[in-house]
Amino acid sequence: MLTRENDVEVHALHNRGWTISAIARHTGHDRKTIRAYLNGERTPGQRKKPAEDPFAPFLDYVTARLIEDPHLWSRTLCDELEDLGYTQSYPTLTRQIRVRGLRPRCVDCAQVTERANAVIEHPPGEETQWDWLELPNPPDEWGWGSTALLLVGSLSHSGRWRGYLAPDMTRPQVIAGIDRITRRLGGVTKTWRFDRMATVCHPATGALTAEFAGVAKYYGASVAICPPRRGNRKGVVEKSNHTAAQRWWRTVPDEVTVEQAQASCDKFCRTRSDVRMRRTRDGRSNVATIAKREPLSAPPAAPYPATVTEMRKVSRQALVAWKGNQYSVPPELAMSEVVVSERLGDRHINIATASGMVIARHRLAPAGAGAQVRDHGHVVALDALAQAGASSSRRPHRRKERIPPGQAAREAAAVLRRTTTPPEQASVIDLSVYERAAQNRTHLP
Repeated sequence: MLTRENDVEVHALHNRGWTISAIARHTGHDRKTIRAYLNGERTPGQRKKPAEDPFAPFLDYVTARLIEDPHLWSRTLCDELEDLGYTQSYPTLTRQIRVRGLRPRCVDCAQVTERANAVIEHPPGEETQWDWLELPNPPDEWGWGSTALLLVGSLSHSGRWRGYLAPDMTRPQVIAGIDRITRRLGGVTKTWRFDRMATVCHPATGALTAEFAGVAKYYGASVAICPPRRGNRKGVVEKSNHTAAQRWWRTVPDEVTVEQAQASCDKFCRTRSDVRMRRTRDGRSNVATIAKREPLSAPPAAPYPATVTEMRKVSRQALVAWKGNQYSVPPELAMSEVVVSERLGDRHINIATASGMVIARHRLAPAGAGAQVRDHGHVVALDALAQAGASSSRRPHRRKERIPPGQAAREAAAVLRRTTTPPEQASVIDLSVYERAAQNRTHLP
């Protein structure tokens, strides 16, 4: 097949007096092909149809399969056809499906994207939308693996939103995030809207769990669960997720701590998101101004009494990092794993071993203050242990040092030689051997 560009070149060369053979050698095509295009027997850009269509025997099967399953992969269909004797290539199959229009339009899926959407009213103070946002590639120092999580809460009327960084989606983290975000949004709306997250409801039925029902009653908010496959019902928080991922998370540097990243998220919301201009009935106002006018209920004086628990590693100085501060533990636990638990609303944290034994309890310092909270007993024990190690006569080995086998090793080697070396054979002298040798010798050497 010649393209239109090749066809123009062939005709130009022919007009200059080139022979068909010369044009064929120059373009790398067969002479019969060049002659057919010069005589107008073939159309540039169109392949010559074979006398028999090799795809025709498989047309009925492909049509039936794609009617049954409009989303069937062409690669899967090609596997089925190869078992039925199909010898053409996979690109040929996809081209035939595309050219012949064999893949039907899925009516069930089209109604999701093409159906009419009603305009959803969001009265002031009516609804807060909640959603989890997965953030890839957090800094390695956080120790959260390959994904960090951001709980986002957004006021449906004004669009004001706040986020809460968390290592997992457990119920205590959800409760801690809801309390923190609610206080930074200015209060509690009448309704909280969630998708079917397992910490709030049963995903299969949408029924509220007994544990989260107590949380909703504590804050005085009703809970609305989105119907399945209705993401547009909470479009306000979905847009906030998009903004958080593209405008904030993409710019977070590698060397920040969790607390610094949380502070930068709060700053972004105040300085960037809250200054967005929105149309109102009274004209244009920014998000912060509209949010202040929303009639929100005051949150409870104390957070819901949930306990947030996380695993942490003790440093060599017997300190445990927690929310931007460090808390001491007995020096015997240095470089080991401990469990830190904080009950929301309580001003203390408990540090326990992996088996659950509480070995330290400290008063909480302000988050991100960089304070070191150390128990006097822990300080004394750590100093004593460090001095004992420094005054010890034992020293680490140098890389190049001569250390010959000691007395115990030499004694063990002697035992091994006695048990593994075979006894020496006694020498037996037979004089008859020498006599025979002398009799057979006939001349001096």
